[in-house]
Amino acid sequence: MEFEELLSEHKRAVERFVYFRVANRENAEDILQETYLAAFQKFGQLKNKESFKAWLISIARNKCGDYYRKKAKTPEFEELDINYPAFAQSRYGIAEQSDVLDAVSELNFNDKRIIYLYYYLDLPQKEIAERLNIPLGTVKSRLHTAKQNFKTKYPYCAEVLKGESTMKKMPEFIPEYKIEASSEQPFSVKWEELMGWFLIPKLGEKMSWGMYDIPSRKCSHVYDMKVTGKAKVHGIEGVELTAREASCSDKNEVINRTFVAQLTDTHCRYLATLRNDGDVRNYITFLDGDEFMPNWGFGEDNCGNETNLSVKGDIKRVGSSVTSADKDFLLDIVGRYTVTIGGKSYDTVCVMDIETYNCGVVSEQFLDRNGKTILWRRYNRDDWAIDRYKKPWSEILPKNERLTVNGKIYVHWYDCISDYII
Repeated sequence: MEFEELLSEHKRAVERFVYFRVANRENAEDILQETYLAAFQKFGQLKNKESFKAWLISIARNKCGDYYRKKAKTPEFEELDINYPAFAQSRYGIAEQSDVLDAVSELNFNDKRIIYLYYYLDLPQKEIAERLNIPLGTVKSRLHTAKQNFKTKYPYCAEVLKGESTMKKMPEFIPEYKIEASSEQPFSVKWEELMGWFLIPKLGEKMSWGMYDIPSRKCSHVYDMKVTGKAKVHGIEGVELTAREASCSDKNEVINRTFVAQLTDTHCRYLATLRNDGDVRNYITFLDGDEFMPNWGFGEDNCGNETNLSVKGDIKRVGSSVTSADKDFLLDIVGRYTVTIGGKSYDTVCVMDIETYNCGVVSEQFLDRNGKTILWRRYNRDDWAIDRYKKPWSEILPKNERLTVNGKIYVHWYDCISDYII
């Protein structure tokens, strides 16, 4: 039976998806059974069987959302099952990240509860006060305390630094830009940048880059990065690099991150990322399975992204319409474009990434002949993280550009540029 064959092929991925979100094993298994039953009943409505995996995960996502909405109707919980998607910086932009959840899990009951109600269920403080039968001022006080306690548990170093500026100041607004398709054939390119963070992992390299919301075009975060020295992970040689992340809305607070990465003649990959567990510097490495791979791994057995890029034909694009082959790790050159930004024009190829690290996310990366990123753009599938954001992205950002990828709508969310073009 076709359904059983497809389910058998993708069952493990769905299990990982649900177990990550629901800590209680019994409840997670109930959700899985509901997911499989719903998929079986609706299988005849699935027109494109090549989309079975994404379709099945979307059903699981909705079932997880139903579980938490039902749970939220009870004002007091004996057990807080806070294993719901949290968002943080990962290999390619904002992704679901377990580090936030791990930090929350170490908080006391009152801190967990107030964070759960305010951040996970997006309840107004007034409604929280009514639900818990406490004064509004108490909610504000508890929320402040919970946030301070969270900072002490979060595994990345958060510091208050005064008078420190970025290595190269990024503009407050992204310069106006224009992207024009070229009739010329795409060129092959050597791409040595660290996937999603734009720095080449070689000794002596450093750079700054900014993340810009669309349509406001305003900078939300600035990242200062540099390679700090040689490093080894499980006997594999690489380099250690640091990333200083500063929020533009709170310039006094920054987060420092540390990674280890490896660049070879054929691939570039992450080897480890650092977590601070109290006084212990704990490296999570490529051998740590699901703790590492969803946010930092790429390619079969984490071989990394290819550095020698040329057109493969796995992804095809005509205007705003994109189609792709049915395979994992979809990364391909889809055309040649002239990108004019800040009054300068660049001859580029567009490299597209389709859901390689996060279901529902597509990116465009415009590289020049030096293999350097001129412009990076992210698109969310219309239903990406809908349980958190409550609306489809076509409603949240109705005027933003859209792509149709394998028949589904993706909406432009934010852009990134580096000091390479400033």
